[in-house]
Amino acid sequence: MATAERRRRPAARRAAKFRHRLRTRIILSFVLLSFGLTAMFALAAWNLRSRLENQLVERTIQKEADNLASHVQANPNEPPFFLVFDARTWSADNAYKVNPLYRDLAEGVHDINQEGPDGTMHSYKVALRKGRMKDGTEFTSLVRYDITDAAKAGQKLTRWLILAVLIFTALGFLIGWWSASRVMSPVSILAQRLRDYRGSSDPQPLAPHFPEDEVGELAKALDDYSERLTEVVQRDREFNADVSHELRTPLAIIRGSVELMLSRQDMDEKTRTRVLRIQRAEQQCTDLISALLLLSRSERGHGNTDVGKVAEQLLDVHRAQLGGKQLTLRVEGEGGLRIDAPEAALSVALGNLIGNAVKYTQEGEVVVKLLQDAVQVIDSGPGLSEADAARLFERGYRGTHAGQSQGGGIGLSIVSRLCSLYGWQVKVTPGQDKGVIATLSF
Repeated sequence: MATAERRRRPAARRAAKFRHRLRTRIILSFVLLSFGLTAMFALAAWNLRSRLENQLVERTIQKEADNLASHVQANPNEPPFFLVFDARTWSADNAYKVNPLYRDLAEGVHDINQEGPDGTMHSYKVALRKGRMKDGTEFTSLVRYDITDAAKAGQKLTRWLILAVLIFTALGFLIGWWSASRVMSPVSILAQRLRDYRGSSDPQPLAPHFPEDEVGELAKALDDYSERLTEVVQRDREFNADVSHELRTPLAIIRGSVELMLSRQDMDEKTRTRVLRIQRAEQQCTDLISALLLLSRSERGHGNTDVGKVAEQLLDVHRAQLGGKQLTLRVEGEGGLRIDAPEAALSVALGNLIGNAVKYTQEGEVVVKLLQDAVQVIDSGPGLSEADAARLFERGYRGTHAGQSQGGGIGLSIVSRLCSLYGWQVKVTPGQDKGVIATLSF
């Protein structure tokens, strides 16, 4: 049972996490979609622009370089002319006049960064071609194109593309927030209506308040579940009320008969002892029925119960049932502690703690210690292992020392449920040397 509960906890945490982040996930989906689409568009546009520009520039300067080389070969004495590009030709004899940046470049197109005439750095595309004159002299032709303005335009385009990505991402966030609000609004209204019905014994149908869509289907399913759950709760309450009534009737008859028998003066002591035991058992049954009825209804009863008086009564009951045990039962501490709860609820909770202490302690003592806002049951029994302490309040669990003793392992489970109902706290810890200390705090 504990293993199943531990398995359910991660699933519950995942469900809660998904529930709380549903709106966020919708918004995040729109943001990622907008960012992804605009980023891909911007990257595609930037790559296309770079490829087209490079192809255009390289094709142009290659044509100029080819044209220059052909001109020098055909008309070496005529100066070449250019409209856009800067060009020059040199041979081995006048190579010293050429900038060392270009002198040792291989044939082809190169990217060169160089200080321009205005003193600032310029970017150039440079194309080189080798040729041979009619007299056999080898020469090199160079065509240079200033792409500084194109590079600045590319940087400007990049900035605009980044700005476009940011703008469209922000627009996607706004659209996602608006869409999430529209999508989540019916779900939020449904959740609010469910919260408003909390504690109501007659919840109203939810489906009429929603259109015939997914949320409407969810509301119908919740209405169906609520109706079936209400029927189960109603049957459970009726069953508990019927059982309580049917059990109280014979108990009342037993109580009346016992009181009549105890009023007789000619009853011998042995018979009187047995009748008193019947009376105590009847009272225990009555208290247990009252406590279980409160638990089944989740109703917190009220009262002004003296804790010390109830402890004394419970110890008296157990003293009569000790048999041959060498066991001392006593109460210590100052009296006067009172709690706002029915005597039956306290009798069941404290009675189970005392009963366990008496059951597992073969000799020594069981002490009920009254504190300012709590009561402790201290025994000198065999003690408690860590494994038992961790599972002691689980329904159906019986400790290591249970052996062949009677009991179904539900007494401490009832104590735990009563504590949850009344806001009490109960814990069981090993004693210093031996035994167990059970503390019930109010």
